[in-house]
Amino acid sequence: MHPFTYTRVDDVDAAVAAVTTDAVARAVQVPEDAAFIAGGTTQLDLMRDGVWSPGTLVDISRLPLADVEVEDGDGDDGTVLVVGAAVTMADLARHAAVAGLDVLRDSLLLAASPQLRAMATIGGNVLQRTRCRYFRDPTVSQCNKREPGSGCAAVEGTARMHAVLGVDAGCIALHASDLAVALVALDARVRLHGPDGVRTLPVADLHVRADDDPARDNVLTPGELVTHLEIPVPDARTGYLKVRDRASYEFALTSAAVVARVEDGVLAHVAIGLGGVGSVPWRATRAEEVLRGRPASLALFEEAAAAELADAFTLPGTDFKPELARRTLVRQLRDVTEVTA
Repeated sequence: MHPFTYTRVDDVDAAVAAVTTDAVARAVQVPEDAAFIAGGTTQLDLMRDGVWSPGTLVDISRLPLADVEVEDGDGDDGTVLVVGAAVTMADLARHAAVAGLDVLRDSLLLAASPQLRAMATIGGNVLQRTRCRYFRDPTVSQCNKREPGSGCAAVEGTARMHAVLGVDAGCIALHASDLAVALVALDARVRLHGPDGVRTLPVADLHVRADDDPARDNVLTPGELVTHLEIPVPDARTGYLKVRDRASYEFALTSAAVVARVEDGVLAHVAIGLGGVGSVPWRATRAEEVLRGRPASLALFEEAAAAELADAFTLPGTDFKPELARRTLVRQLRDVTEVTA
C-alpha cells in the first residue's frame, strides 16, 4: 500500500474542492489523485490489494448526508424517498419508509453481511468497483479496466462470476451491487454535486458498460460527489429475487428486481432490473417492451425473458447464465404479479 494523506471535511463544497484537480477523470486513479471515502468497504480492499493508490483520501462520513426524507414527487412521481448518500445499507433497510417497498428492502438485506451493511453507505454501494478477480489481482497484466489496451484475462480464464450483457471480448467484468439493480427498476435518480454545480441523472445512466469503455466505471466527472438518491415509491407490487451459491454473504449468479402493476389482467406498468449478468445494473428494456400492455401470463413472461437474454455474450464459464437469468426473471415476474398460468 502506497503512502497517502487523509483529511476530513465538514461540508459538501469543501469535499468537492478537496478532490478537484486538473487531471482527466479516469476509472483507475493514480497516486497523486484525491478521492472520497465514507464506509470504505470497497476502497480499503482495493488499496490493500495494490490495485488502487490514491494520494489523498477525503473523509466524507461526517457530511450531513445521513438522512432519509419522504417527499411529494413532481409530475408522474407520487411519494419520493430522498436518501442521503451517507446513509448506511443497514439504516435504510430498517427505515419505516422502506418497509412496504420489498424490492428495495430485500436488495439491501440480501447483500453483503450484517457487519458490512452497518458500514457500507448507499452512495458507495452504488459506485462500488467491479468484483472481477483479475481486476483485483495486480499480478495479472491483462486487464483493460486497470491498463487499457492490455487485454482481458477473464476471457481466457475462469469466468463463472462474470457478466454476459453489456460486455464483449475486451472486458466481461460484472457490476455486483444488488441495490443498484433495484434502483434501476424503481427509476431512481442520483443527485451529484461537483465543481460545475448540481445535476441529477437516472441511476440507469450512471454506469458505463464494459463494451463501451472498460476503463471507466461511471460518468462522474472529477470532483463530483453523489449526495442523494431520489427513489420514487411506485403504485405497484415489487420484489427482488437473488440466486447465489449460498444463502448469505455471496454475490448473485443472477438476480431480478421487478416492479409491476396488473390492471384487469393486463400489465399496465412493468420495470425490470437484472443483476449478476451485466457490466452495469441492467435495465431489461427489451423484456419490458414485450410485457407492457399485454395480458399477463407465464408464456408471456417466458417470451420477455428470452428476448432480453437473446444477445448474451457467453464463454465456457458463463454459458449457464442466460438460462439461469431467464428462469430467475420468469419466477420473479410470476411472484410479483401472482400469475400462475
